[in-house]
Amino acid sequence: MDAEALHSDAIVIDATCPLAQDPSYLDWWRQGGATAIAPTISGMSGNARTGFAAIGGWHRYIRSRDDTLLVLTAGDIEQAKREGKLGLILHCQGTTLLEDELDLVDAYHAAGLRIVQLCYNRKNLVGDGAAERTDGGLSYFGVALIERLNALGMIVDCAHTGHRTSMEAVEVSQAPVIISHANARAVYDSRRNIEDDLIRAVATSGGVVGTVGFPSFLTAKGQPSLDQFIDDMAYKADLVGIDHVGIGIDYYLGQHGVESDADARVRYDRMIADGHWREAEYPAPPYMYPKGIETPQTLRNLTARLLERGFAEDDVRKILGLNWMRVYGEVWGG
Repeated sequence: MDAEALHSDAIVIDATCPLAQDPSYLDWWRQGGATAIAPTISGMSGNARTGFAAIGGWHRYIRSRDDTLLVLTAGDIEQAKREGKLGLILHCQGTTLLEDELDLVDAYHAAGLRIVQLCYNRKNLVGDGAAERTDGGLSYFGVALIERLNALGMIVDCAHTGHRTSMEAVEVSQAPVIISHANARAVYDSRRNIEDDLIRAVATSGGVVGTVGFPSFLTAKGQPSLDQFIDDMAYKADLVGIDHVGIGIDYYLGQHGVESDADARVRYDRMIADGHWREAEYPAPPYMYPKGIETPQTLRNLTARLLERGFAEDDVRKILGLNWMRVYGEVWGG
């Protein structure tokens, strides 16, 4: 099967999509042949009110469209593929929207939230983030949160979460744990990237680690190549097996080609001032995503290059979406 036919036939899931916070960009994923994506619900800051307001906005959007559906089970993604629709998987990056009330988790589940990322770089009630000066472990609240997520059938995501907190989250969870978007530190040495032992732990849990296209996690300077992006996948596949590799490209409102570099700099300065980012892990923009997959519209180029690099068709299908589907099916059912 040629690359175009394979891409069109495959289930394609981008597991981290902050760019989709602006729904006008969803057509870019449709044009790129995506089956389902995970828009980011605010979690790095805000509270229960802002969290539910964001989810309410997505429900309103979905009601207004006949080409979009809310993903609650793995079967909904299969339905989206059959019907030519785009599935939306609601995903929070951080847990400020839970405040300190575990019963809000039940309410968010009822509203359609399906993936909960424990931290966003900073320390919170759950544990330490990936950019904290300390590497403390999971709190008692964090343990209780994971137990509640397991009971409800919601996925634990350790992206942007500190190493020890993540390792302990995998130990506590009775279901597969994912890292929706993180690259291997052994391939590119950024503090935001993750160590081999964490990749192994997630794989042992049955989970998946998504390769991310944010340029500062792939190269020290300039625009990374598509091969650098795929090199991260290949390393993980060699380390833990192809069944634990996915994509969470992390297309972003502040990237080059979406907003001007001047506006991206204003956005960047705000993230630094608010403490969400540190210059050590996040050099200043412009942020040019890997050449060939600069935007979601160009996802077909990833399929083509994976085949050119010698990945088998079945393995390409796994990377594009079937590995995520396995986890979704186990945790959500359907």
